[in-house]
Amino acid sequence: MLFNSIHFLLFFPAVVLLYFLLPHKLRWIWLLVTSYFFYMSWNPKFALFLAASTIITYLSGLLIGRSAGLTDAKKSGFQRRLWVALSVIANLAILILVKYFDLAIYSMNRVFQLIGVSALSPSFDVILPVGISFYTLQALTYTIDVYRGDCAVEKNPAKYALFVSFFPLMISGPIERSKNLVAQIGERHSFSYENARNGLVRMAWGYFQKAVIADRIAVVVNQVFDNYELYAGFYIAVAVILFAIQLYCDFSAYSDIAIGAAQIMGFRVMENFKQPYFARSIQDFWRRWHISLSSWFRDYLYIPLGGGRCSKLKKYRNVMITFLASGLWHGASWNFVFWGGLHGVFQITGDAVRKLKEKAYAKMKIKSEPFSFRLGQVAVTFILVCFAWIFFRADSITAAFGTVKSLFSGFNPQIFFDGSLYELGLDHRETLIAAVAIVILFSIDRLRCKRDILRELSAQNAVFRWAVYFTLVISILIFGVYGSDYVQTQFIYFQF
Repeated sequence: MLFNSIHFLLFFPAVVLLYFLLPHKLRWIWLLVTSYFFYMSWNPKFALFLAASTIITYLSGLLIGRSAGLTDAKKSGFQRRLWVALSVIANLAILILVKYFDLAIYSMNRVFQLIGVSALSPSFDVILPVGISFYTLQALTYTIDVYRGDCAVEKNPAKYALFVSFFPLMISGPIERSKNLVAQIGERHSFSYENARNGLVRMAWGYFQKAVIADRIAVVVNQVFDNYELYAGFYIAVAVILFAIQLYCDFSAYSDIAIGAAQIMGFRVMENFKQPYFARSIQDFWRRWHISLSSWFRDYLYIPLGGGRCSKLKKYRNVMITFLASGLWHGASWNFVFWGGLHGVFQITGDAVRKLKEKAYAKMKIKSEPFSFRLGQVAVTFILVCFAWIFFRADSITAAFGTVKSLFSGFNPQIFFDGSLYELGLDHRETLIAAVAIVILFSIDRLRCKRDILRELSAQNAVFRWAVYFTLVISILIFGVYGSDYVQTQFIYFQF
């Protein structure tokens, strides 16, 4: 059930209405039932994987909690480490089996071909359960947090199952922390006009990003990336930049809809984006982009490896391991691993030359405070991020390098003046709508850098507020991308 489907637009109001009509003690049960219904609407068999992850991490939490109560400190520590290790191994084994088995066989066969050994032929014919990468990480946060003592053991298996399966977050996050969400499941949530209003506005903004911007410019992105051999130079550059915007709008839209839906029901969910394309460095970018995932890898992989509290060489090793793991998490293809590795290289290079840059700026008397300097930093960061997105969007590592080759194989600025860009799938009207919408997007993002727009909007007169709400809804209805092909526009991160 897609967020941008008529089914969800019927499902969600019904869930919210009954949620607030039911007695408090029954509400979490209603959410659990509807969350599993929401997930099983994709494929009922997917619930088996969700239940397996839930049972494994729930039992491991109980066992870790029981082990923590042992009087023998040595035995207690050993058992706690054992149970958390088994939980992590079991969950990752399921994820690896359904998501990475074919990649492993393919990679082994390529190696075997080089040394003249017969290829392997086994395959694991299972449809990748939607959202498994997300809810697996969320479930693992509980096990690890209980082990660390950051979260209390949840004794009620059904309430814990709701933490893992909470439908606004289950498919594509944000990947919420157990110490935040588990506690909220038992809270009393009364209907709040403010929560409902702000949640609905946030959901509407998400639908605007998805229907008006992301799905519209996807036409150009798909045309160029799927036929990169036919294009060169600025055609590729335009498609890369548009993909950067498409991906941001698509994923930010999902996060806004998820956070808004949860807020309407009284749940507080972590932010997932913070104006990432205004970042002034790659490190800054990852503090703003997919925050729930980047902070997950920081807290549960980078820091346990030693983080930055070690020699520079080991620190750089930890950075590369983290980003390579992040790349592999995104998809069972080597182009994703390369994308993660690129960001690791960007981070390491930026850290390695930081002092040299500072000395060079001082020697050349370059000031870092002026707007022009900060704008330059934003531009350089955006270019690096866009270049890396090529490997994220390409269908394979071969296609990615082919796209890079096409990018640098021609100089054709005339396409911006001779109408050639209109041959990529968007006519003059559609291009104008996309351009205006993108300007609105980044204008809003710029305002959000320093202001709480929802709070300021709520402080305005009712006539102005409702004019804004009405304009936003009408814009979605009039300028959104609909039609017979709309069923194909699922959220990009669903494939991960």
